[in-house]
Order: sequence, then structure tokens, then C-alpha cells
Amino acid sequence: MHTAATILIDGLTYASWLFIVALGLTLVFGVLKILNIAHGSFYAVGAYAAASFVGWGASLKWAPALSLVAMLLAAVAVAVVLAPLTERGLLRFFYGRDEVLLVLVTYAMFLIMEDLTKLIWGANPYYVSEPYGLFGNLDLGVQSWVGYDFALVALAVVVGVAVWWGLNRTRQGKIMLAVIHSAEVASSMGVNVSRVYMLAFTVGIFLAALGGAFTAPMISVQPGVSVGVIIVSFAVVIIGGLGSIEGAAIGALIVGLARSFAVHVVPVAELFSIYIVMAVVLMFRPEGLFQRTQARRI
Repeated sequence: MHTAATILIDGLTYASWLFIVALGLTLVFGVLKILNIAHGSFYAVGAYAAASFVGWGASLKWAPALSLVAMLLAAVAVAVVLAPLTERGLLRFFYGRDEVLLVLVTYAMFLIMEDLTKLIWGANPYYVSEPYGLFGNLDLGVQSWVGYDFALVALAVVVGVAVWWGLNRTRQGKIMLAVIHSAEVASSMGVNVSRVYMLAFTVGIFLAALGGAFTAPMISVQPGVSVGVIIVSFAVVIIGGLGSIEGAAIGALIVGLARSFAVHVVPVAELFSIYIVMAVVLMFRPEGLFQRTQARRI
């Protein structure tokens, strides 16, 4: 019983931040039709920026609770600075080109950003310990969990609901859905598709940076964190279906629980558990649990 509870809670914690990151990845693909290899780099920059902002706040003697605000501001800053530089300065010149070329361009971005993070923050790890203890511990039976983990799950729920509401209940969201269905028709009806692309890419980067910022207190922020994140994020969107919010949520849950089960029951299979699940899903649903035609109705 205790093992089952541990697997469930650890799996939900892992799935929560992974969902936030994968949601940005699937949103960018749904609107811009780009498989953004550099998405993991934005996650890493968000984590580094959060470490810097929290450290700066601590040096100014901010109240510990304000470290959460600092992490949020870090994610916003990353999106505001990097989105225009990336989308307007580079990606827009490759729209309409072969998808393989776009993948190569984003892969080149990934390599460049890896070196830039080392140039800016160095090779030594950063630790963001202040926010992790803000919510105390939660005792369930004989086991105790850090309250921050449950706060992260709540954040994932809020982010998921906010993105769904923004897409389906706001004017800008409905315009974005029109572009997802057909950019050409939307453009002929007067929609500024270029502006929609910029908005979607900014939100996608913000979600990646937000995932990195709020994961920073749980990990050692160091060079290389982006590699594992982008691989697992792609596994999530492939399992759930490219371009689907529901698919990102279900895919993150499946990946999180599969990994947690492997860690606690079959440790030797941890590295392979995610890919085994992905292979099984793709055997029966080659386009993921939510097919692309359904995903365009997000």
C-alpha cells in the first residue's frame, strides 16, 4: 500500500512539471508546425534565470515567499527576451520550408544555446533551495512528502486550465485555433498570422521556462539539463499526439507513472521504461492517443 502511494505521488510530481514543458512544445507545434528541438534549452535558461533571480532576491533580504514571484518573473523575462529574438529574428525566415530543415535549424539553436548558457552561467551547478521548504512537509500515514511537490502539481493544473480557457474562451485563443485549422484561410479573412505565430511561440517559450524555473528547487541546475528534458518531452507529445493539450496531459501522466513504477519496483528498467511505453502506444496508435485531426480542435 505504501509503495503504491509512493509510486502515485512521485509519478504525479514528475508528470506535473513535465506537462508544463510538453504543453509549450505541443502548442508551438500545433500553431507553427515546428518540432522545436531547442525547447529543452528554454527550459534550462528558465531554470538558470530562476536561480539567478532567487539568489538576487536573497541578497536583497526579500521575504522567502517572494522567491516564488522571482521564479515566475524569471520565466516571464526569458519569454519576453528570447521569443522575439528567436521567432522574428530566425524562425520566420524558414516558414513554409521542409520540416526537416526546421528541425535542423532548431537543433542548431539548441547547440548554440547550450554554449551560451555555459558562457553566461559557467559550468558549476546552481542550487535554489529557498522555495523548496516554503510549503513544509505533508505527512500521509507513515510517510512524509515535501509540500512543494504538491504545489507543483497544483501549478500544472492551473497552467493546463489556463491554456485551455485561453484557447477556447478568449478572442485571441479562437483566432489561434483558426490559424491551427488553416493559416491560409485565417489570413484571407484578415487575421495577422505573423502576430499569432509570435504569440504562440512566446507562450510556448514561457511554458518551457516556467517548467524550468519551478523545477529548479528540486534539481541541480547545471549544463546538460536540457538534453534529458527535450527527450522526455518529445516522448510525452508523441504518446499523447502532437498538437493536443489533452494528449500532453495524458502523456505526461503515463510517462510520470511509468518512470515512478520503474524507479520503485524495477530500478534497472528506469532508463527504458519511458521508451517501452512509447513503443507500446505507437504500435496501436501511430499518431498518438489523440490523433492529429482531433488535436487541431484544442
